Amino acid sequence: MLTRKEIVSIAVIALILAFSISLMKTFELFVYTLIAIIFVILINITAKKITSYYHEAEIESSIWEFKRYGFKAHSHFKKPIPIGAFLPLITTFLTFGYLTWMGSLVFEVKPKIYRAVKRHGYYSYSELTERHIGLIAASGIAANLIFALIGYLVGFPDFARFNIYYAFFNMLPIANLDGNKIYFGSVVMWSFFAALVLIGVGYALLLV
Repeated sequence: MLTRKEIVSIAVIALILAFSISLMKTFELFVYTLIAIIFVILINITAKKITSYYHEAEIESSIWEFKRYGFKAHSHFKKPIPIGAFLPLITTFLTFGYLTWMGSLVFEVKPKIYRAVKRHGYYSYSELTERHIGLIAASGIAANLIFALIGYLVGFPDFARFNIYYAFFNMLPIANLDGNKIYFGSVVMWSFFAALVLIGVGYALLLV
C-alpha cells in the first residue's frame, strides 16, 4: 500500500524524469515516457515492499534529499535539498539530453516490532540488519532487470531501457541510494547485481 507521501513523490519524480528524457521531443513521446517511468518506479517499489513484508518490516519511499553538508552534528541545511528532483534536470541540460540521472527516490525501512514478537517470540530481535536492508533494496533492482528482459521479449525496447537505466543509477553505492544499502549489506551481492546491470546497460546501448 502506497502512502500519500509516496504517491506524491512518485508523481513528481515521474514527471521530472519524463520531461528530462523527452526534452525537445514530441508531446506523444512525453506521455509514453511518463507512463513507462511510472511503471518502472512502481515495479521497483512494489518488489521492495513485498520483500520488506517478508522480513517483518515496512518501507516508505521519498525523494532523495541532502540534509547535511559536513560531518559535524550542526553541519546541516535549514531545509533539506531535494537533490533527486534536481539531478535529472541538471544532468540532462549539461549533457544536452544524452544523459538523465534516474536515481531520484530512496527508501527508509522500519521493522514491525509487534509482528516480529508475534512470529519469533518476545526475546527475538526487532531491528533489521544491514544485510536485510540490502536484500530489500536488491529486490527492487532484480525486479527492474526482470521486467527489462520482459520488455525486450514482448517488443517494448524503450520500456526495457528505462528499467535498465533506472537500475543502473540506483545501483551506484552513494548516499542513500539502493546501491549503497546493497553494498553495505553484502559486497558480494552488490558485485553480482552490478555485473548484471552493466551487462544490461551494454545491451541497451549496443544492441538496441
